[in-house]
Amino acid sequence: MQADQSTIDPAEIAKFEAMAAEWWDLNGKFKPLHMLNPCRLDYITSQIAGEFDRDLAAPAPFAGLRILDIGCGGGLLSEPMARLGADVVGADAAAGNIPVAQIHAQQSGLEIDYRHTTAEDMADAGEKFDVVLNMEVVEHVASPIDYLIACRRLLKPGGLHICSTLNRNPKSFMMAIVGAEHVMRWLPKGTHDWNKFITPDELFDLLSRAGLEPVDRKGFVFNPVAWSWRLSDRDLSVNYVTASLNPGLNPGSTDV
Repeated sequence: MQADQSTIDPAEIAKFEAMAAEWWDLNGKFKPLHMLNPCRLDYITSQIAGEFDRDLAAPAPFAGLRILDIGCGGGLLSEPMARLGADVVGADAAAGNIPVAQIHAQQSGLEIDYRHTTAEDMADAGEKFDVVLNMEVVEHVASPIDYLIACRRLLKPGGLHICSTLNRNPKSFMMAIVGAEHVMRWLPKGTHDWNKFITPDELFDLLSRAGLEPVDRKGFVFNPVAWSWRLSDRDLSVNYVTASLNPGLNPGSTDV
């Protein structure tokens, strides 16, 4: 099954275009992501290391792996993956993010292939990756199932898909909408649409329907006292992350 139209939501892209120049400002509009990034990276690197039998203490442990950071923004995840030795492609539907990411990578002495493109276009072009990082994107697309199908098509058989998003419940509304956008003003009002949030069970179902095999999920939990994030096996009430595998050709599918 293939998407017959783009899953891009122009209104969502416009939001992030307007904030593009602030990606690497630690105290700017992307402060929440900078705070969350160490926790995200802990999960991502441990999942990749476990799936591909890599020693994170070794030099360039991800050498030989081709990783796609879809919805890469300014490169907050692409750069650490490149430092770990991976061949990294960073893709974003918001054109304004790409030069920001390119300049920062050059300043950091990193070679990263940044592209203004979509998951569907890359899949149609036959691109294949060992790992697809799909972090905080699925809640912004027009059709989550078509988008996830495109992500699955981008994976080699046995490839790893890591997807994070926001749960949909009263707590997530208070934390992500009221707290982050209205009280703390970490994000501009309207950055998120609570109605587009996806519960963990819904995401597992979507991943399975897209031809992926969900294998793990964890919560990202914010501690307002320590002012830091941690991973949780049980608390998926607001931010959470999933890992799934591409078992190969989807039964009944005609795409490779």
